[in-house]
Amino acid sequence: MTLAVVLGCVVLAMLAVLALLWSRWPVWLKGLLVAGVCVFYFWADEAVHQMWGWPSTDPLPERFVLLAAVFEEPTTKSAGALYVWVQALENGKPGKAPRAYQLPYAKDLHALLSEGIKKARQGVTQMGTAEPKAGKRGLNWLRPGSDEQNVKIRDLPAPQLPEK
Repeated sequence: MTLAVVLGCVVLAMLAVLALLWSRWPVWLKGLLVAGVCVFYFWADEAVHQMWGWPSTDPLPERFVLLAAVFEEPTTKSAGALYVWVQALENGKPGKAPRAYQLPYAKDLHALLSEGIKKARQGVTQMGTAEPKAGKRGLNWLRPGSDEQNVKIRDLPAPQLPEK
């Protein structure tokens, strides 16, 4: 499905270029065409980016419940990765559906997630928090590596029941 969306964008862009170069359309209509193609590109990129089932490279949610983790240790051929399956906590309640995330490999994060998974297998639900690492201010997309986070995993507190 991703290939179909990408090919659809390429075909649309080629048709727009052909229309811009060889048509006798007024300049305002050509400008409207360029704006429409740009809006469609960003809409399609967001749609592909949000596809469920593929691990997202987005930052982890601020608060989440750890469900599963898979570790791909670095080798000479790959940099390695940490794949986690989490459910976001929104206003203290679980979010709609779990989501898979791909994190860059870090030995300390590997150990932290491994310990959290061991506790989860023993029946102790694990809650995590992710905060952006402190660094330079400015636009995130201009600075590579600005999406790094401090991840902490701990036992989910027992729910407080109201008194009768």
